[in-house]
Amino acid sequence: MSRIGKAPIAIPAGVTVQVKGNTVTVKGPKGELSQEVNPAITVKEENGHIELSRPNDERENRAMHGLYRALIHNMVVGVSEGYKKEMELVGVGYRAQSTGQVLELALGYSHAIYIKLPKEIKVEAKTERNKNPLIILESSDKQLLGQVCAKIRSLRKPEPYKGKGIKFVGEVIRRKSGKSANAK
Repeated sequence: MSRIGKAPIAIPAGVTVQVKGNTVTVKGPKGELSQEVNPAITVKEENGHIELSRPNDERENRAMHGLYRALIHNMVVGVSEGYKKEMELVGVGYRAQSTGQVLELALGYSHAIYIKLPKEIKVEAKTERNKNPLIILESSDKQLLGQVCAKIRSLRKPEPYKGKGIKFVGEVIRRKSGKSANAK
C-alpha cells in the first residue's frame, strides 16, 4: 500500500473542498484551485479530511494514488498558506526590476529580458546595496510557481567556476577549480 496515498489530508479552517465527479476544487483565503483526478482513484471528503483510495494494487493505480494525494495536498496548502520562492542574481551588473506582472532582467546579455508572468503569481524584485538582487515569487499554485522559477533560472543557470547566474536562495552551487589549480 502506498504510504503517501494512504495518509489523509487535513482540511484547515477557512478552506472548502468540493468533489464533483472526478474533479476536486479547493477554495481558500489565497485563491481557488482545481484538479482532474484519474477515474480509477476515488476521492472522499469526510469530517475535515480528504481520503483517496484505489481499486487494486496494479502498478499504475499505486502510482496514481500517491500522485493525486500529493497534488491535492499541495492545493490545500497553497490556498491556505501559499508558496514562496526566492531567487538570487549573482553576477556583476545583473539586475531585476518588476513592474506589475512584467519582470525585467539584465543578465549580461546585449539586451534586457522581459518576462510576462501569469496573474496567479505575485512578483517582487529587491535590490539592496552591497547585496545580490532578489526576485521573490509568491503563488497558491505550487506547480505553476515551480515552472515559472525554472523558466527564469534557465535564462542564466549558475556556472561552476565563478558561481554567476540565477540561483535559489540557500542553494549550494558545486564549485570547480579553474585550470590553474590543475597545473603541476
